[in-house]
Amino acid sequence: MPLHPVLAAVTDRIRDRSANPRAAYLARLENARAKGPVRQALGCTNLAHGFAAAPAGDKIMLRELRQPNIAIVSSYNDMLSAHQPFERFPALIKQAVRAVGATAQFAGGVPAMCDGVTQGEPGMELSLFSRDVIAMATAVALSHNMFDAALCLGICDKIVPGLLIGALQFGHLPTLFVPGGPMPSGLSNDEKARVRQRYAKGEVGRDALLESEEKSYHAAGTCTFYGTANSNQMLMEVMGLHLPGAAFVNPGTPLRDALTAAAAQRAVEITAEGAEYTPVGRVVDERAIANAIVGLLATGGSTNHTIHLVAIARAAGILINWDDFRDLSEAVPLLARVYPNGKADVNQFHAAGGMGYVIGELLDAGLLHGDTLTVAGPGLARYRQQPVLDAAGRLAWRETPRASADAAILAPASAPFSLDGGLKLLTGNLGRAVIKTSAVKLEHRVVQAPAIVFDTQEAVIAAFDRGELQRDFVAVVRFQGPRANGMPELHKLTPILGVLQDQGFHVALVTDGRMSGASGKVPAAIHVTPECLAGGPLARVRDGDPIVLDGERGVLQVRVAAAEWQSRQPAVADLAESRHGMGRELFAVFRANALGAEEGAITFHAAEPGTSAAAAHVAPVHDHFAFAQGAAE
Repeated sequence: MPLHPVLAAVTDRIRDRSANPRAAYLARLENARAKGPVRQALGCTNLAHGFAAAPAGDKIMLRELRQPNIAIVSSYNDMLSAHQPFERFPALIKQAVRAVGATAQFAGGVPAMCDGVTQGEPGMELSLFSRDVIAMATAVALSHNMFDAALCLGICDKIVPGLLIGALQFGHLPTLFVPGGPMPSGLSNDEKARVRQRYAKGEVGRDALLESEEKSYHAAGTCTFYGTANSNQMLMEVMGLHLPGAAFVNPGTPLRDALTAAAAQRAVEITAEGAEYTPVGRVVDERAIANAIVGLLATGGSTNHTIHLVAIARAAGILINWDDFRDLSEAVPLLARVYPNGKADVNQFHAAGGMGYVIGELLDAGLLHGDTLTVAGPGLARYRQQPVLDAAGRLAWRETPRASADAAILAPASAPFSLDGGLKLLTGNLGRAVIKTSAVKLEHRVVQAPAIVFDTQEAVIAAFDRGELQRDFVAVVRFQGPRANGMPELHKLTPILGVLQDQGFHVALVTDGRMSGASGKVPAAIHVTPECLAGGPLARVRDGDPIVLDGERGVLQVRVAAAEWQSRQPAVADLAESRHGMGRELFAVFRANALGAEEGAITFHAAEPGTSAAAAHVAPVHDHFAFAQGAAE
């Protein structure tokens, strides 16, 4: 199937825009590769330190410097359901690589926050920046120069982007991502949302709410709604960084264990010592990034990836922006209905055909680059397959059926749920923002109403509790950007705004902060950039200003006379509360150096000589090459 002209044009545009930083990145990759198997360059003392604690058999192989040694970088902790399954993985991996004559070492752990635990809490202000901490921790783990490939064990919100950004700094090393899988289905996401709204209205108490949440989040594995965590897993498949079909296999099953072992052995096969050398910096190219955006749009994935994908791309010397998302969204059909875009959860999505079906449909429609390099080998077509255990219990792959097993969950590209990807770029005199419309009914996608201005989500909730929001309005929640307070998700606003919408009021949200990765049914202009603290015009909005949020035409505008608008002084926020407590004082350097949302909210970057951090934050996307150019050092 010929490549769709919009995909071809956007990819060419990305390639042209990225020519210089990508070339610099690849030059560093080749320089690192030319140095040969890494351990051979270590001095004897260094090397002895590197395998001093290894088992005797592994020590012999490590000493001989011939067999590949695989790094394990893990986000394991046993408090969070998604990460608890990783406890068993290092032993499985080591056993699997020994079976093929190689070794593996646990190179390091990375932190793993859960936005589900920190939503609405002070710790949420560390969440976005934890991505960059994870990237740095990954670099620390791999910095010992003992490894020929890496296995990244991660699954949730900031963890996968952070691991990938860190791994791309070692772009000459092959890297596979090894997921843990979703928990079995519990209480339906629809019912969970209904109980949350009833609690917001005071119709049920805390005991009923907690019982509902416990039935939803009840076992090891990721949450089963299609938020950022499961969007991560989709991305790793469509980018070719998972083994085919690995994303949504439940933890603790024989198939999951077999996939983990197979990933470990595949890492051995694709090192520079073998015949299928596949460095991660070559896998993640302009085509893979374009495929990632397409996959996000076709499945109605998390809006958080309008930030994370930008940061991931830059780590590989590739520059993308929200224009690329917008243009692809107009051409990419919505093929999946998974909560919050539908009633199904990810287990039902997987059973209906899952990623194999989606990738197959998009390939047949010319909406994915099929000629990419993947960890499973050349070409994305192998990701049309799904893993199974044969009669002897051995891992095998079979073609995913070409017909959806549930037409309410997966639709063909010829008859999609929507002709576009449901992600819009909003522009106007309030800046640039994104809105996810795929979960918003048509009658709610355009809101024209007076602004009510808040500086915190707690203030919105308090106004709701006082009965002050029983009217049409646009909630403007400002000073929620990366430099202000770390850009927390404003998830607590979803139930109350949903209640007001259900009561017949025309309501919307406009913010320089984030909403949940499972953005819901209320229209929300999020990630408004420039953010208020960087001079963004949202800081000039006053109570009563008429706001237009048009999710159909892509408009975000305040209707105030030009002379008055220009004469207004931006509001000044009292951010003292966000500077201390829950470790926030340690993140001052991140807040001070964060770029804008459309630039990936990256904190480790170097401004051009003579450019201040504030100026760097609001400069155009093409002005920041430093991070990309230094990515493979």
